[in-house]
Amino acid sequence: MQDNANSGPLTGVKVLDLTRILAGPTSTQLLGDYGADVVKVERPDIGDDTRKWGPPYVKDSAGNDSGESAYFLASNRNKRSLAADIASPSGAALIRRLAAKADVLVENYKLGGLKKYGLDYEAIKAINPDIIYCSITGFGQTGPNAHLPGYDLMAQGYGGIMSLTGAPDGPPMKVGVGVADIMCGMYAVSAILAALRHRDMGGGGQYIDVALVDSQIAWLVNEGTNYLQSGEVPERRGNGHPNIVPYQVFAAQDGHLIVAVGNDSQFARFCAIIDAPELAKNPDYTTNIARVTNRDTLLPKLEALLAKRGKAELLKAMKAANVPCGEVNDLAEVFASEQVAARGMKITMAHPYSPVHLVANPVKFSETPVSYRHAPPLCGADTDAVLHDWLKEPKE
Repeated sequence: MQDNANSGPLTGVKVLDLTRILAGPTSTQLLGDYGADVVKVERPDIGDDTRKWGPPYVKDSAGNDSGESAYFLASNRNKRSLAADIASPSGAALIRRLAAKADVLVENYKLGGLKKYGLDYEAIKAINPDIIYCSITGFGQTGPNAHLPGYDLMAQGYGGIMSLTGAPDGPPMKVGVGVADIMCGMYAVSAILAALRHRDMGGGGQYIDVALVDSQIAWLVNEGTNYLQSGEVPERRGNGHPNIVPYQVFAAQDGHLIVAVGNDSQFARFCAIIDAPELAKNPDYTTNIARVTNRDTLLPKLEALLAKRGKAELLKAMKAANVPCGEVNDLAEVFASEQVAARGMKITMAHPYSPVHLVANPVKFSETPVSYRHAPPLCGADTDAVLHDWLKEPKE
């Protein structure tokens, strides 16, 4: 599925993308999905670092590895690639010319890394006062750690999510994907959209400072406020929930399933399904407050009861009784599901080597739908076209 028509809400917005790896590219891909013309600036010799982060790689027409990684595909569609060496005077000058035409510039260089090339905010603002300039770094532009590099794993460690993830008796554990990068990219997009709104209302351009660690701390949500209110450092609970019981993964006789009881009436219906109605009448478990307090005695009872039952049988009974529950799918099961097909969450795009399969954008606009116009590009593939479109230079 590839749609070259563009009716997205950001149609006409020009984004100059000086990012690489994941947080920055995630933000600019989302802007591209929403219709913006995103120009990804890459080093002519190696391009984005993640192009080589494999295997797996895209296969060419002969079935051989092309050298373009699946990792790169994840966050670089709906962009055009322009090759330029910003470390050279001519390359930096070209970026300034493009920035003069841009609505948004996004970069994720180290603190002060672009200043020596004359590409920092103050330099770009001087030639384009209305630009929205977003810097993504590990620790932000201020503070004692501002100079340190930032990677997803380090952000997850510093920002606390690893201390909450994993088995209670196991080591701190990172989330299975680069969620600190992804969420930082999401915060960047929301800030950019707000800044565009401010500019379009006559407020002019501005600078946006977004940090991986700040954004990771921001999405500690209830665990963060639990600590701030109580002063008690939360413990790892595996798949358990700090404030709701039972709300976790359980082992059935033939696999795993999720039980997500959210209130006391659901718990009573759940107990009836597992042939233990007496648990819902026990004062130690009747209310959620009691179940949280007494989780150490309740959970072993539930585990023993569920282990005797089949997964499909339990899921069917809980769904019929409106007890929140669910499957624990691997990725093959995810992408083979009827729900994914119905929601269009897997797409295929034409690519210079061979068609590539991608995870779709989840947003469904009623009037300005997401479009898939450009497959993740080869490095520098669109240089001439961008120079013609943005700077009116003749095509070679």
